[in-house]
Amino acid sequence: MMDSQEKALEQEQNVEQNVTEVEATAPVEQPEETQEAVVVSENSENSENSETSERKQYQTKKEVLERVREIAQSEEAPQKEEVDYLKTVFYKLHIAEREARLKEYIDNGGDPEAYQILPDQEEEAFKAEMGVIKEKRQKLFKEQEQEKQENLQKKLDIIEKIKGMVTSPEEANKSYKEFKTLQEEWKEIKNVPAEKANELWRNYQLYVEQFYDLLKLNSEAREYDFKKNLELKTKLCEAAEKLADEADIISAFHQLQKLHQEYRETGPVAKELREEIWTRFKAASTVINKRHQQHFEELRAKEEDNLARKTALCEKVEAIAAEENKGSSDWERHTKEIIDVQTEWKTIGFAPQKMNVKIFERFRAACDDFFGRKAEFFKGLKDTFKENAEKKRALIEKAKALQDSTEWKSTSDKLINLQKEWKTIGMVPKKLGDQLWEEFLGACNKFFEARNAAGAGGRGEERQNLEKKRDVIERLKAAAEEKGEDLKEKVLQLVDEYQSIGHVPFKEKDKIYEEYHAIIDKLYKELNITVAKRRLSKFKDNLKQVAERGENALDNERARLMRQYEQLKAEVQTYENNLGFLNASSKKGNSLIDEMNRKVQKLKDEVQLVRDKIKAIDAENKE
Repeated sequence: MMDSQEKALEQEQNVEQNVTEVEATAPVEQPEETQEAVVVSENSENSENSETSERKQYQTKKEVLERVREIAQSEEAPQKEEVDYLKTVFYKLHIAEREARLKEYIDNGGDPEAYQILPDQEEEAFKAEMGVIKEKRQKLFKEQEQEKQENLQKKLDIIEKIKGMVTSPEEANKSYKEFKTLQEEWKEIKNVPAEKANELWRNYQLYVEQFYDLLKLNSEAREYDFKKNLELKTKLCEAAEKLADEADIISAFHQLQKLHQEYRETGPVAKELREEIWTRFKAASTVINKRHQQHFEELRAKEEDNLARKTALCEKVEAIAAEENKGSSDWERHTKEIIDVQTEWKTIGFAPQKMNVKIFERFRAACDDFFGRKAEFFKGLKDTFKENAEKKRALIEKAKALQDSTEWKSTSDKLINLQKEWKTIGMVPKKLGDQLWEEFLGACNKFFEARNAAGAGGRGEERQNLEKKRDVIERLKAAAEEKGEDLKEKVLQLVDEYQSIGHVPFKEKDKIYEEYHAIIDKLYKELNITVAKRRLSKFKDNLKQVAERGENALDNERARLMRQYEQLKAEVQTYENNLGFLNASSKKGNSLIDEMNRKVQKLKDEVQLVRDKIKAIDAENKE
């Protein structure tokens, strides 16, 4: 029976040889009897990784520093995994703070080359405390290694003593009390070097069972020990079976390790019951080990998914960084996109340990490359910004010199020219630009408000314009009752006359507009005047209202129409190119060609209408 258990253990050891590395932590001894015990050690590293992933999430460097200081100044043994985790979190937060300060400095118009990284007291304190922790860990490691060697020698001595007691049944009976004392000593001795644990346990278990087998003359004591050991091992089996209901698999796994330790330290049971009790304990252990293994498979799958997501974000940032930036608006747009990606990055958990640092370095390199080139770009704009600001200040001085003038016509022209010149000057930093614009606009508004107040007498001209428009409307109504070939030409002439008339009183504007379009829409419909001409006519009617919105309104409208014009031309070109590839041999082909020709003609009509609108704006600007 003992041989079969040893063979099972040897098979596991062939697979698991050298899987356990120990640094300042006690090794888990391998029980001679259990195959599952080897699995316990196999997953010890995974268990530590899981604990790391479930540790407290720190939000500030101060929180991390407090925990590091607590470890450094307390008596607790520093755990390598937690110390490494704290170091990673601290510098992640530290780098994020530093990059945020640099970004704020550059956004406020600072010179990137003149920026200096100031000493960080929290970082200095962190390094000092980490130095203390490192010394503590080195000292603890040496002490534990020395203790393991001493424990190894003590256990070897115990084995030698028991070995000397199994020479004969008589010798075993005489040495029973001493044997029990040696067993108690064995239990008290804990950690030994991991590479010696299996061999040490095999030898100990071998000579203990031999001793009990020779203990015939004192069978009553032996049977009592067997019974007591059976009770203890039964309780251990029950405790192991109960762990199947433990919600926290990591906790259950560590509790199982302790149960294995107790099982090893409990003496043998009656020979006929040894296989049965061990099988029960092993079955309970297998349930926990499988759950533990599944937990880490899921964890590894999640880490692989995190790696895939982070890799996709790296590619996204690299693609953004590779895009051309023609101006500051492009830089700011791409900056926002990268910051959004960085925010998403922070929501993703750890990647697999081997790739976690590498993927972060790739992501950071792409971000650093972008923000480094952005800093160079804005550095080059610094002189330009300064020159533009001086030009705008000069225009402000000119506007202020004119703001109190009462020469309404000439001063209006001068201020309008200043406004046009203002638009030709390039960018300045937003905060300064808003300030300069408000100052310039204030000077212009002061003059125009005074001019408008003085021009109240011009209302008589608006009343005259109102009468003129009413007269044109009456003639249009009269034309609606006429017939003749020249009627269409007469209507169009009246439309031109109406559009040439200036402003009317504001209160009458909507009413006269509705009256005019009621009759003109009726005439257009009856005379079959094209929709395009109607739209153009209505557009011309609205031009004066557009001009009233401000100096730039007509220019903005013209720019919009130019973009529409270029887009329509491109669509016409695309359709005409596609027509050249169509085969008209089939009935379906002819139908498709006809449809595309209709679309092309419709687009060309739209192009002509847009051109006419642009001409109308140019004519209005000249006036």
